[in-house]
Parts: sequence; C-alpha cells; structure tokens
Amino acid sequence: MKTGIFVGSFNPFTIGHDSIVRRALPLFDRLVIGVVGDNVHKPDMPSAEERMQVIRDLYADDARIEVKPYNGLAMDFAKAENAKFIVKGVRTVSDFEYEQWQADFNRKLGGIETILLYTEPELASVSSSAVRELQHFGVDVSNYLPKKKL
Repeated sequence: MKTGIFVGSFNPFTIGHDSIVRRALPLFDRLVIGVVGDNVHKPDMPSAEERMQVIRDLYADDARIEVKPYNGLAMDFAKAENAKFIVKGVRTVSDFEYEQWQADFNRKLGGIETILLYTEPELASVSSSAVRELQHFGVDVSNYLPKKKL
C-alpha cells in the first residue's frame, strides 16, 4: 500500500490545504493528515483534537484519508505510518526554499522523499495566518474554509 503524509498545524485547515489533499490523493492508496499536537507554542490555537475533528468531518466519506496527531519530526511520523513520502504545498519562492532544506534532511536522515505540489494560482494568497488575521478583525472567512463535498 502506497502511503503519503501531509503534516501541519492546520490552524485553520483552509481551501489551500484541501486543494493539496485532493490533488495528492491520486498518488497514494492512503494519505495520513498529521496534525501538530498541542505542544506548539502558538497563542489561542484550538486543541489538536478540535483541529483534527474539523478535518475528519471534511473527509469522513473517504476511507483513503486518515487524520492523526503527531509531534516531533515529520520523517519520524512518516516512518511510524509506513509512509515513504511527505506531501507539501508551496505558494512562493520562500516556501520552496524552506521546504527544500527540510526535504534534504528528510531524505538524508530518514530515507523519506518529499513531493511538492505548487498552489493553484487563485489560492496563492490563502494561508492559515492570513485567515486567522482576517478572523481577528471580524471578517467572514467562510470562503477560505473548505466545505464538505456532497
């Protein structure tokens, strides 16, 4: 079974994250979405369980997707899930540079390959940080949050 992981804090899980999941699915038999646990030092972050439940509800009808908490290194999580691939989304050159050095370490130290999926152009400005900031100022962000497909 070909397994990939997609990891992040997903605070919140956006339409950009959903795009990566849906585009990565054809590459794998199983995709595990790893949600960074509660040890992350980010103020006002919902619990890992709350963030995982949102994602589980979104993909409840797709048995290929699992949602699990993780702490530590992504390559260790990948090994624990018997995954050979980490899926990452990149929007900008700075995202690419950051992901490149992580991918090098994951490959050298863990034997785990990284697959980079470039954002769809219309989603290039969507980030969890931007959505959180808009929410802070009372802006309706529902267009930036995925809706369950029927």
